[in-house]
Amino acid sequence: MIEVTDLVKRFRKSWSEEMTAVDSLSFKVQPGEVYGLLGANGAGKTTTLRILATLLEPTSGTVTVAGVDRASDPLGVRRKLAYVPAEAGLPDRLTPTEVVRLFARIQGVADPKAATAKLLDRLGATSYADTPCGDLSTGMKRRVVLARALVHEPAALLLDEPTDGLDVPGRRDVLGLVREQAEAGRAIVISSHIMSEVERVVDRVGVMRTGRMVAEGTLEEVKTIAGSDNLDDAFVSLVEPET
Repeated sequence: MIEVTDLVKRFRKSWSEEMTAVDSLSFKVQPGEVYGLLGANGAGKTTTLRILATLLEPTSGTVTVAGVDRASDPLGVRRKLAYVPAEAGLPDRLTPTEVVRLFARIQGVADPKAATAKLLDRLGATSYADTPCGDLSTGMKRRVVLARALVHEPAALLLDEPTDGLDVPGRRDVLGLVREQAEAGRAIVISSHIMSEVERVVDRVGVMRTGRMVAEGTLEEVKTIAGSDNLDDAFVSLVEPET
């Protein structure tokens, strides 16, 4: 469903110096699979997700989503996926109902009103569905952003720290929703720094360090690569700078 091949992204730091944020990165995500993209801050995770979501242009490499090539048909890729960034990005004056219904219309959903109401209810947002987004808490906004992303039932889902700002029940609800979406056949890439959450929802993980993939596989396989029986310890071992 998602295939990334030899992806490279460089940013110019000055007229004479470049920084490589993503370096020859390759991975695949199958339908119905939750893939955890892990790494320390600055490893290149968010840059990778933004390239997949067509918000950044890669320096080189290829990305396809549901068979659609990102370079030749970026709008086609946008129809196939949804991206949930770490920041909410919601208009303060619009209500959750208005935001989600607007995106449902943009995506050509047959019944935007019904789809919006159903999804906000599933995410526990009905009680504040008509409250301006500027008056919502961080956790409330996360639910609205998830609803906005899911309203057109995308084939692939990119989640950057999806439980950020949520309380324990909210985290549990979102993680349950992630598994539901995978069971519905969607390919999901999730970036998170909370290893206990990763262990609950992912099927495979890829660990990045300074833009490169340094380990990939099931949780047990990655623990074996790192020589640890604990995911937290394995993660720290794999992302530590080389000496």
